[in-house]
Amino acid sequence: MIVEQGGGKIPVMASVLFILHKRNEAAKGLAERGKGWLAERGMEPLVLEAVPEATGLQEVPDLIVGLGGDGTMLRAMELAASLAVPVMGVNLGRLGYLTEIEPGGLEDALERFLSGRCTIEDRMTLSYRLVLPGEDTSRSGLALNEVVLEKTLPGHTVTISASIEGRRFLTYEADGLVVCTPTGSTAYNLSLRGPILSPTVQAMVLSPISPHMLFDRSLVLRPEEGVVLRMEGERAAVCVVDGVEIGFVHPGGEVHCEASDAPVKLVKLDGTDLRSVLKGKFGLADR
Repeated sequence: MIVEQGGGKIPVMASVLFILHKRNEAAKGLAERGKGWLAERGMEPLVLEAVPEATGLQEVPDLIVGLGGDGTMLRAMELAASLAVPVMGVNLGRLGYLTEIEPGGLEDALERFLSGRCTIEDRMTLSYRLVLPGEDTSRSGLALNEVVLEKTLPGHTVTISASIEGRRFLTYEADGLVVCTPTGSTAYNLSLRGPILSPTVQAMVLSPISPHMLFDRSLVLRPEEGVVLRMEGERAAVCVVDGVEIGFVHPGGEVHCEASDAPVKLVKLDGTDLRSVLKGKFGLADR
């Protein structure tokens, strides 16, 4: 049997892949619960305690479920984007911006997905590429939240020039620079007092980290406006993508960022929006 869902078709006998942190005992118990519920309905779910490469899977699942905090959910969403399959998150962390479902609602969420009573929301991702001096090959990948280039030495700034749409914009003296997606606008960018974007907007944000200069504002850019960050001066920086260190960037090295054509397909159940999430997370009251 096939059901309509979010403009596509999903088989009722769907394959489900659970992603969880190997040291999270609560997530392991929740995965067993989900496995049992699905097994009663004739399905054989997969449970992985470390996010695999897409090529390591024997079959492409119909749904990926991240069990944990936003870090686990980021890993699950990156895999989901590479496979072009939907992903949902169950919150076992603290803030849980990316995880709409609480642990007690897992079975209901699975049932609603399988019956087509949900929507699929496309979230923009970033494509990044490191071009390093002395290396013939570049490192590349996807980012759901942000690409960060930041200092490695305490008490010192780094010098980073930013080019937008192929033209030099400004050279920053700062602790670093962040290029984020609308989803990532509530991550590192939020702590920098950068703008909060609606998650389905197509845009990028460039935000400086503790700039030592008069200009300290964030820029909201069109997705087609590629951003190139180039290390200037004498100090190196580290490139961090969605909380994972990718490598050091020495003077002359560059980080290229642009909108990717591989969005994350996020399962939405209750019609919650960014405003209600912010009100809940920050305890904002109507006045």
